[in-house]
Amino acid sequence: MHVNKSGQTDENKHQVGGSKAGTCCSRSPADWGSGGSAMREARLCFSALLIATSLKTLTASDFRLAGDYVLGGLFSLHAETVGKSPFIRAEVLSSDHVEEINNSSTLLPGVSLGYEMVDVCYHTNVVHPLLYFLANNHSRVQLQESYTCYQPRVLAVVGPDSSPGAVTMANVLSLFLIPQITYTATTESLRNPKHFPVAFRTIPSTEQMIKAMLLLLKHFHWNWVIVLFGDDDYGQENLKLLRFWATGVCIAFQESIPVPRGSQMLSLEQQAKVQDIINMLHQSTAKVVLVLTLDLMLPFFFQEAVRQKVTDLVWIGTEAWATDPSLHSITNISRLGTFLGVAVREVPIPGFSTFRAKAPSNQTGGAGTWASDQGTCNQVCDRCFSAAKQREKELSDSGERTDFNVYSAVYVFAHALHRLLRCGSTGCHKRTVYPWQVGVVLRDSHLLFLKFLYIQVPVSICSNQCIPGQRKKPTGLHPCCFECVDCEAGTYFNESDHYNCQPCPVTHWSNARSQTCHPKVVTYLAWHDHRAVVLLIVSLLGLLTTLATLLTFAFHLRTPMVKSAGGGMCLLMLAALVICFLNILAYVGIPTEFKCVWRQTVSSFCFTLCISCIVIRSLQIVCIFRLMAKLPKAYNYWTKYKGPYIFMAVVLALKTVTLMINFLISSPAPVELPLEDNPAILVLDCKKTPAFLQMLDTALDMSLSVLCFCFAYLGKEFPKNYNEAKYITLWTTSYFTSWAILFVAITLYPGVLVPFFSALFSVVNLFGIVIGYFGPKCYIIFFHPERNTSAYFQTDIQTYTMRRK
Repeated sequence: MHVNKSGQTDENKHQVGGSKAGTCCSRSPADWGSGGSAMREARLCFSALLIATSLKTLTASDFRLAGDYVLGGLFSLHAETVGKSPFIRAEVLSSDHVEEINNSSTLLPGVSLGYEMVDVCYHTNVVHPLLYFLANNHSRVQLQESYTCYQPRVLAVVGPDSSPGAVTMANVLSLFLIPQITYTATTESLRNPKHFPVAFRTIPSTEQMIKAMLLLLKHFHWNWVIVLFGDDDYGQENLKLLRFWATGVCIAFQESIPVPRGSQMLSLEQQAKVQDIINMLHQSTAKVVLVLTLDLMLPFFFQEAVRQKVTDLVWIGTEAWATDPSLHSITNISRLGTFLGVAVREVPIPGFSTFRAKAPSNQTGGAGTWASDQGTCNQVCDRCFSAAKQREKELSDSGERTDFNVYSAVYVFAHALHRLLRCGSTGCHKRTVYPWQVGVVLRDSHLLFLKFLYIQVPVSICSNQCIPGQRKKPTGLHPCCFECVDCEAGTYFNESDHYNCQPCPVTHWSNARSQTCHPKVVTYLAWHDHRAVVLLIVSLLGLLTTLATLLTFAFHLRTPMVKSAGGGMCLLMLAALVICFLNILAYVGIPTEFKCVWRQTVSSFCFTLCISCIVIRSLQIVCIFRLMAKLPKAYNYWTKYKGPYIFMAVVLALKTVTLMINFLISSPAPVELPLEDNPAILVLDCKKTPAFLQMLDTALDMSLSVLCFCFAYLGKEFPKNYNEAKYITLWTTSYFTSWAILFVAITLYPGVLVPFFSALFSVVNLFGIVIGYFGPKCYIIFFHPERNTSAYFQTDIQTYTMRRK
């Protein structure tokens, strides 16, 4: 607690009460009054009823000190039944600190501060003390239209120590504009300036207490708690505020603890309710219990919890019971677990511990002029000193948190009075001061500052927090209860959404349990890749071989060997093969749209053209040696109507239609293709042809290859120079085998190996044609020129004819 003394001697501060001493009506309290006219009339009627029935019972206080300005105190002086010290807080108000104020040369110099203390017996016994303070020196309470000029017995009231009693007091004190400073009442009702314009406190409100408890839960990462609240206004108010301010906290269950009515004993029904609550504590998985209640009902509750062997829980209490020594002394209460309390910071009161056990003064006109004639302990009797000595340890153990609140209230009042009297270093301007003027200063000064005390303790949650890269899968109704599920590869955990794993963009990748996505590495068959170098070398050899064969056939175009191989058609085949070998360059380097179009159209067209020429040549040989003899008319039609060229035109037309459909449906273009086995890599390659189009295109080439093989098989008995069965068989076998190898390789080795194997497949097929079909003929031309004569071919035909006969 801190009291701001910055305005003690400043005479230029706002002057309350007007320019003339004793003027009381210069500022109307209606500006900050206590509600509407209907409420005011109701309070007047209530006050009149209390006055008519209770005024005659008023008696003087046993604890009092005369002074120029009197402060009232409401304390539980006879509260042994709930473990309270019967005189500790009264000691604070009547301690030698009042003497310090009276003897101070800086605070209220030359002014004596007095007090009147009345017993409220702990809970709601506030009617008689209230009337006593409202009465004037003639023991009368006057009903007036305005109380701005009314002078009751006291200028302000400290207390009482319970929220219900404080609200009851505030309803009437606000009507009379008498400031009330409470030191333990935390209810939110007192925060309403419209209804209670002169109600103040030196303890945090219920809302501040609840926020402090939630900060404690947040600090220790507790989100799975049990809430027990009192079955009264205090408990309901605390529960309402808790549910309003709690975020990220799940309540396993909440139950009301019964509050004893009238006596301090619980009924059998209430005891059964307590036992049911303790059974629920045993069954719950939550390990933190928030207890939002007064201390009246807790002794039996904790005793029963100990009896039923409740253990290892964390109990968090409010200011109302956290520091109560009577609860701490319950046998084996430590077995229940760890106890935490949200309480006001304990600040030592200067000289209070010494004064508490101080022997009574022999002076008759000192701190307490009137001793009790009814046996009540006050500050000057020997019995009070004796009781204080006996309770010394208990008083010390209970601490001085609440006592400091009372101490602060006294000093706050003194500072407000200091400003009202425009006190300086030499003295104060004594004059008549009205309660409402003190209230104005208290409200305008903002003298009260509060702090909290936190204690470190163990932990409790419903579900363990997920490790990075895991999402929460809810289990049940509470968001604090969940299972942790790994984020799959290709997704990542986003802090903004704990229940879903966000997919990575197409150009990014992630492993399982990833918290971020990483850019994928784009790869392709680069020029400097060793596989590309090998492929280019082989292609270059094939290209040179094909060009050499083309020149050889062009130079020997008129020779029988070239004519028997197809003549001018061979040059067309070799030109197509040259284009196909050049097409290998389209598989290396960064794929472009031009390269993709070249690979899927021109290259495929030229390869089909080459195969169709071989089919035509094989068919011509079959026609010459078999169809001409057995079906002469059919052979004549074949030669007359240019059968070979029609066949080639039909084949190429089918090929063109297939390529056009492929181009329209799936336009060749470079795309980044992901790898299933390695999500970190994107392969930059030409878009894949749809499966059915690829099968249609492949089926045409396969059909032509099968026809070649069939015609070659039919001509296996033809003359040696015309028997190309073994060469075509070699080529077709190479073609089918390379297709099978390509399919297996693409399946097992995806990525940049796909374009590499595709290009290698083309090279192998082209080499198969060059070597399998043209190789033997070049061998005859270069190494056996004697066989490349018309006479040799005629002899070979005659030998075949004689053998057939």
